[in-house]
Amino acid sequence: MSAQDSWPEPITRVQAISENGSSVIPDRYVKPPSERPNTSTTSPTKLLGLSVETSTITTVDAADLNIPLIDFQGLLDDEDNHLVLPDTILDQVCMASKNWGFFQIVNHGISPELMDQVRDVWRQFFHLPFEQKQIYANTPATYEGYGSRLGVEKGAILDWNDYFYLHYLPQSLQDPNKWPALPLSCREVIAEYCKQLVKLSKKIMKILSITLGLEEDYLQNAFEGGEAFGACMRINFYPKCPQPDLALGLSSHSDPGGMTLLLPDDDVVGLQVRKDDTWITVKSAPNSFIVNIGDQIQVLTNAIYKSVEHRVTVNSMNERLSLAFFYNPRGDLVIQPAKELVTLERPALYSPMTFNEYRRFIRTMGTRGKLQLESMKSPR
Repeated sequence: MSAQDSWPEPITRVQAISENGSSVIPDRYVKPPSERPNTSTTSPTKLLGLSVETSTITTVDAADLNIPLIDFQGLLDDEDNHLVLPDTILDQVCMASKNWGFFQIVNHGISPELMDQVRDVWRQFFHLPFEQKQIYANTPATYEGYGSRLGVEKGAILDWNDYFYLHYLPQSLQDPNKWPALPLSCREVIAEYCKQLVKLSKKIMKILSITLGLEEDYLQNAFEGGEAFGACMRINFYPKCPQPDLALGLSSHSDPGGMTLLLPDDDVVGLQVRKDDTWITVKSAPNSFIVNIGDQIQVLTNAIYKSVEHRVTVNSMNERLSLAFFYNPRGDLVIQPAKELVTLERPALYSPMTFNEYRRFIRTMGTRGKLQLESMKSPR
């Protein structure tokens, strides 16, 4: 049996730990001092032969600073299915993608009713009896199903979350029988939600292409290679944590895929985005999606648009739920900087690599900042 077929240690559900009433979290969830929330540090990190210098990082509340908010009102499709884009939207998306790697969108075309429905069915799922959830227990072979850890490193410090991971596209990977049968409306709601988010993702991909001075279908074509692109979803459940100052719901990382559309928990904050040397605690706007650039778009754009480290904090008073929809390149497609964005002054920064090869890192090692993207840099 290979390391990809099973977890290195028995799996304990974080929700079960949270509900047992203990005032102390197990040692395996206690982060090193340099990684804990509200902690500043200056030290180099060495992993896989890489040395990445971390600077002193502070944390600020969203009341003081927040990721850009962009109103998509006025974004239309003409008769030929081309986007009609106000210059203000183009400028805002361009600046946010360059300077933040994150932005929020409102008036995006997804109904608030559907957003509420999909959050509700997943809350119901995570509060089902253990035996009904355990039917969908996952393995590191595909990660599809009900899980509680990333990476297969034995003895690793774990994040304080449970999750459910599922495939939507390509069709060959989609198996609705692996989607929860309860609550009864779950599969129907998931299918409609994913269908609508694919449409929205395609629009955002067109916007990103246009703002880069490329043909509007450039990035989409780069994801497909003439065949199916990828789309999957991870539903994150963060139970109450009795010692939130020692743990993280999700460790610092940049998303390995192309682009992420996050449906946040409107009532409980937790997402933090790294802006230079500051952790920004994000406060989401009502009925918004949080969009972030993934590593594959950073590679394709030759780092004009940047994926950015982010993490999730937890708290002792409230559980939290968020839904991350990942829009990815075809797994066996080689991703490299677009030749249109490579110049003598700005040579190609990254070596070619397939997305399957790339994401094997996070599935093996877990979340490790931006070390995998750093390892792709072309030698100078």
